[in-house]
Amino acid sequence: MSETPPATTMANGTVDYAPDGPVAVVTMRRPHRANALDAAMITDLDEALATAEADDAVRVVILAGEGRHFCSGHDLTELAEGTERWAAMRGTPEGKWRHETEMYLEPSLRWRNSPRITIAAVQGACAAAGLMLACMCDLIVAADDATFSNPVLRMSGAGVELLVEPWEMGARRAKEFLLCARKLSAAEAEAAGMVNRVVARGDLMAAAREMAAEVALVPEVTARAVKGTINHTLDLQGQADSWQHHFMVHQFVSATETATGLAARRAEGGMDAVKAEQAGPSDRPRA
Repeated sequence: MSETPPATTMANGTVDYAPDGPVAVVTMRRPHRANALDAAMITDLDEALATAEADDAVRVVILAGEGRHFCSGHDLTELAEGTERWAAMRGTPEGKWRHETEMYLEPSLRWRNSPRITIAAVQGACAAAGLMLACMCDLIVAADDATFSNPVLRMSGAGVELLVEPWEMGARRAKEFLLCARKLSAAEAEAAGMVNRVVARGDLMAAAREMAAEVALVPEVTARAVKGTINHTLDLQGQADSWQHHFMVHQFVSATETATGLAARRAEGGMDAVKAEQAGPSDRPRA
């Protein structure tokens, strides 16, 4: 196999793009923040995906995270500090709706609807918006140290912008996962149908590349057509409509007194303080 070409860093410096024949690897590079998604990274991810889609040689995109964790969710630090350009706009319901549509909802759906086959290579924490992003991919390969969680119901809002869990694990498991703030191991996520394959941590990228090579054997027009048919089947079952419904519910719940109160406490004491305050019996250390 030829040596992998050097990666290109996207404009904001948070994502690398490395094409290698029919496979392109998109790597999130904010390991110091557990690859939490801020506005710069979301924009870079958009740019990387657009680059892959513009390259006729690329058939499969692997989405990876540098460091210990795949993605710990949205990074709201700049919004809380008022330094991010969307912060002032979020002062009104319509501004918040526009921000979350343009920066959270639509970029996620672009990964789901991409003409390229996408594979998430997940290690460590895959939480909240990180879980939403991984589940936008067609396939998921997980390291044996990966964990999957969405504890946001205890903190504010109604989860994240797209409620992927009912489609990934079924209604009853999804209710427990969300309402009881469960954290799934990689093996549990595979058993629930969320993950395609679990491998040793050191084998993660090799396994993702192996899967990508298998996918690349399918003619491009066939792969795109079958992906489109499966996504269309999900939409006929109501996926797109249910996501639109949940997005609007999320907007309402996020504006309630309970949610805004939690947001204020988060700003004062940080997310760790809110997590400790909202901890349930299953979260507390056992003697």
